[in-house]
Amino acid sequence: MDNTKELETRKISELLWIYALPAVISQIISSIYNMADRMFIGQGVSALAIAGLGITMPIMNIIHALGSLVGAGSSARMSIVLGLKDVRWAEKILGNSMILTVIFGALFMTFGYVFMDDILSMFGATANTIAYAREYLLIVLPGMFLTTVTFNLTGLIRASGYPKKSMFILAGGAVLNIILDPLFIFVFDWGIAGAAWATTISMASSAIVSVLHFVDRKSFIRFRRHAWTPKLYIFKNILMIGMSPFLMNVAASAVVALENTQLIRYGGDMAVATLGVVNTFASLLVMIMLGICQGMQPIAGYNYGAGHPDRLKAVYSLAMKCNVLVGIVATILGMSIPGLICRLFSSDAQLLEMSRPAMRYLTVMMPLIAFTITNSNFFQSIDKPWIAIITSLSRQVIFLLPMIYIIPAIFVRMGMEGLTGLWMGSTVSDMLGAMLAFALMLTQRKVFRTGLKT
Repeated sequence: MDNTKELETRKISELLWIYALPAVISQIISSIYNMADRMFIGQGVSALAIAGLGITMPIMNIIHALGSLVGAGSSARMSIVLGLKDVRWAEKILGNSMILTVIFGALFMTFGYVFMDDILSMFGATANTIAYAREYLLIVLPGMFLTTVTFNLTGLIRASGYPKKSMFILAGGAVLNIILDPLFIFVFDWGIAGAAWATTISMASSAIVSVLHFVDRKSFIRFRRHAWTPKLYIFKNILMIGMSPFLMNVAASAVVALENTQLIRYGGDMAVATLGVVNTFASLLVMIMLGICQGMQPIAGYNYGAGHPDRLKAVYSLAMKCNVLVGIVATILGMSIPGLICRLFSSDAQLLEMSRPAMRYLTVMMPLIAFTITNSNFFQSIDKPWIAIITSLSRQVIFLLPMIYIIPAIFVRMGMEGLTGLWMGSTVSDMLGAMLAFALMLTQRKVFRTGLKT
């Protein structure tokens, strides 16, 4: 059944609600995997185990980046071609995206296992934390490959007109993870390995259900023989659109690796754990923003392809308002109750003391982060990858990288704490990134007047 026709006829506010709510829930659910692991590890293992888990996050982000490279690119492209009413092309995108996912996943897993200790050391592991990081990563790497499969296919399920089903698939995996985490950590006493097994098993279940959707004869878009023929032009289309979230995630991982070295320099292992705690909270709010963007994506892509610039402008404006509101709420929470939030993840006194100021510095610019994220995802949705790439990288690399070196050094020279300067560096980069995103958005205003067909 074709569920995409309503994308060019139904009221935009209703469509965004229909598509964004399941996507928001899906994004929150995906963040619950890491959040649940951190909470149960923090309460059931140790603060150093949290630091070890934090060391693995850049690596897991790179794997997620591979999922975004294919998943975001294929779902955005599918929305556009469905707007052009080309179902056969959409199915070719489905098959070719799976080919790319398997290739990238196999390569990364092989590389990860062969060079694991070198990679962990590069990302800031010390003698105190590397054992925890290694134990977790050895088990979770196959689960991360299945994560890329799940995120790719659930994005395509959403783009082909089944937003609720996409949500339920991810929700089922998250619920299973929450059940298995305390069972494996506290009952079986498996420690950090228990969290890894819980995540891997949960992701495997979601991946299987996602594949079954496209095997089902009732699905509008499904796996057919012609879909599995590799097409270089489809590979190129997918990778170009997906390059923005890919580079953003890879850049974030690289920056985190450098940031971890700075954190150890100015605050030791506890500073790494602090960033892990704060980022877990911040990522939850960012996931809500990304969910709204994912709800926007099929609406924007379809109407761009169908030549409806008025509807394109309407969905962009509404998504922006929603995300900025989420950013304001995040700032209020982070500034007013930082200690309460951090206590959810650990009761370690030193960790809590370091986390409170970090939480304030890293959440104060959340409304501007919301603006940047929305712009990047919008231009990704309408096949303008380079604008999306520049917007994404501005905050993650162009500004953040120099700031985490320059500002801490200035603070130390002025007799203040270098760690505080490190948190301030993130704040300044968020502000500068939003300013650049605004300038780039002004250069692309014509899309709201012309669309694709007109």
